[in-house]
Order: sequence, then C-alpha cells, then structure tokens
Amino acid sequence: MDEQRQTLYYNLISDLISCPNGSEPEVLDTKPELLDAGFVQTLMQVATAMAHQDNQDGARFLIHIARELARQLGMYPQTETAQVAMEEA
Repeated sequence: MDEQRQTLYYNLISDLISCPNGSEPEVLDTKPELLDAGFVQTLMQVATAMAHQDNQDGARFLIHIARELARQLGMYPQTETAQVAMEEA
C-alpha cells in the first residue's frame, strides 16, 4: 500500500470519527474507492492505537465499522445461524 493511499485512509477515518452519530454510511459513501481490505486493516490499526491510548469508545467505534465493512466486502464469514436468519427475514 502506498503512502498516498494510507493518507487517504487516515483522512476518511478522521472524517468518520468527527461525523455526527448515524451519518457514518454517508461518510463512507463519499469515498467508495477506498472501501477495501486495506481500509479495514487501517481501521483496525487505528483502533488498536486508540485502545492503547485509553480511548476505548473510539476503538470500539472503529472496530464496529471495520467489522461491518468486512462483512459487506465478504471478508468476515457469517455463521450458518446468521445466514439462515437473514434468509428468513
């Protein structure tokens, strides 16, 4: 991953952290070209750093976004129970 893309990831994470609660999907929709495995990895790295700086809420927030995005990208396997529940809905 090049330095320019990493900077774009950090900028998007900063936008997510500072956006009003509930508007995260809109923030992510502004940069669909950045929503990839590298972004998920960067989210987790920043979340880990936040946890080490005693910012547990920020870390949990970014981990939640990383998990949801990983699911959407097909990187996070769903359990059979979750798949059945989704099919029944």
